[in-house]
Amino acid sequence: MGYKKNGFDDSEDVEEKGEKGSHGKMKYVGVLNAEVLKSLIIGGVKSEKLRGLLLKGGFLKGGANLKLFMVAKSRLSSTSRFKLWVLLFTYVFMIWIFAVQFMNRFFSHLPPPRIYENNGYLMVSSNGGLNQMRAGICDMVTIARFLNVTLIVPELDNTSFWNDHSQFPDIFDVDYLIASLRDEVQILRELPPKQKQKVELESLYSMPPISWSNMTYYYDVILPRIKTHEVVHFTKSDARLANNGLPEEVQKLRCRVNYQSLKFSPPIQKIAKKIVSILKQRGPYLALHLRYEMDMIAFSGCNEGCAPEEIDELTKMRYAYPWWKEKEIDSEKKRTDGLCPLTPEETALTLRALGIDSDIQVYIAAGDIYKAEKRMVDLKQAFPNLVKKETLLDSWELEPFRNHSNQMAAIDYYVSIESDIFVPTYKGHMAKLVEGHRRYLGFKKTIVLDRKVLVELIDQYKNGTIGWNEFSTEVKAVHADRVGNPTMRSMVPGKPKEEDYFYTNPQECLDHQ
Repeated sequence: MGYKKNGFDDSEDVEEKGEKGSHGKMKYVGVLNAEVLKSLIIGGVKSEKLRGLLLKGGFLKGGANLKLFMVAKSRLSSTSRFKLWVLLFTYVFMIWIFAVQFMNRFFSHLPPPRIYENNGYLMVSSNGGLNQMRAGICDMVTIARFLNVTLIVPELDNTSFWNDHSQFPDIFDVDYLIASLRDEVQILRELPPKQKQKVELESLYSMPPISWSNMTYYYDVILPRIKTHEVVHFTKSDARLANNGLPEEVQKLRCRVNYQSLKFSPPIQKIAKKIVSILKQRGPYLALHLRYEMDMIAFSGCNEGCAPEEIDELTKMRYAYPWWKEKEIDSEKKRTDGLCPLTPEETALTLRALGIDSDIQVYIAAGDIYKAEKRMVDLKQAFPNLVKKETLLDSWELEPFRNHSNQMAAIDYYVSIESDIFVPTYKGHMAKLVEGHRRYLGFKKTIVLDRKVLVELIDQYKNGTIGWNEFSTEVKAVHADRVGNPTMRSMVPGKPKEEDYFYTNPQECLDHQ
């Protein structure tokens, strides 16, 4: 047999020789040169060389050669059979080497684990929607690190309005979170057996930490309780750390967790990346976080443009949910104060006035729009290239994520941070977190709408007080400095809800920009 210089016969010859050779005289591809085998076993092999050998030998093409070997085994002489077994052994051995080298390269990129005296274990029940939980998880990781405790992977909220029963691994990449932060804090999927038995036999100490707390609270109040009970369970995670007044190292770890370590699960990333790829192949796109789903309109009590029967429907929905505390709402006053999400019609006027290219793709990063067939007409006319997940993908591709609102929201989050322009029509958690994430990624353009000024200008334009040119000029002037540029985070001592949210403008982490 004429061996090639790499020790393998040409893999393409196997079919021809297998078909034309007579019984008992069939030649087989891949017989390993003894010197090559010796060099692989004794001298080691680089992953690139190994892969090349496997490719040339046809071992990475679906296992067809291996099948041929097994079928023809009975036709071999004892010498040929010995050579075959040597080859099969070598094949398995080389795959093992390849796997070991791959794992070594993977783990060599991980930071060394931080060694610290563990003060106890922290369990967390996250609360709220996706982005409320996301921010809370980042804070819980940070708190665990500076208290020198072990964090158990948080539970997600399965009891909220959205009734999404997704677990942590369904939305976030658990393995990556644990591995990428091992130089800061130990994170476990579940309690160790000893602590688990303790919790099962005794009562679990549960409590909601005080909202907007500084680190002194956690050092002086929470840490002693963890040391006393060994395992402490936080029943809430949202807004449990202050926006301001925290050490810079604390703030920077919050950023590291949020922007580097808390990645979405592989299935979510895969489908979201596909959407982004489709959009970018067609040209630039604007991600519009259009908060006009039925639950949002019912909850906010904002009924601009709604018919009487629709207002009645929304009011009944608001009263049906006891945890929505505000029931009697003055819609007109709330709108005038800039506290309502823009309607689709108001959004269309605003984007046109801002000079957004009518040919740009507008990706709707939201759930089902309330009365879409009626309320989306103006927006579709102004921006014909209106798209959403359901129009970009085949139905079967989204099937695994249907009925999981948090997973669908995660897809929208990813598509939004990758967009050329991001425009939220309301101040919700996704709007805040995406704005901050885009700042971190290099101050990507985010148009933060001034709804109070906009509704006043829109009403003036609609009633004929001002013309289109004046309307457009005013809208552009108002938003000239509201495009995600570097700015200082506002501080309102004693009123954290009124100041800028940390994750909207993580200024301590933007020095590299």
